[in-house]
Amino acid sequence: MFKALSNEQRLKVFMTLYAEALKGNGKGTVISAQEECCCPIEKAFTKICGCISLSRSTISHHFKELQNAGLITCERDGRIYRCRINEDAIAAIKDFLK
Repeated sequence: MFKALSNEQRLKVFMTLYAEALKGNGKGTVISAQEECCCPIEKAFTKICGCISLSRSTISHHFKELQNAGLITCERDGRIYRCRINEDAIAAIKDFLK
């Protein structure tokens, strides 16, 4: 997890996702259900692209690395792509840093 977050750009992507989760429903949902947006992943990508000057393919790569590290979970539901912060991973990091 720490290796994945050691990349400065990936850390910015993760922190943006985490901030969105905190603003969301409080349950760690970064890209929530259909009621917020018909294409939720576009909303997240657009927000991150606006905050960090990276290409969409680079951001997609960072999403994949964060998922491989267990920091986020992503699943496809038809045309909707949902990503969530892995609360267990956050708890493990907090426990480690205590």
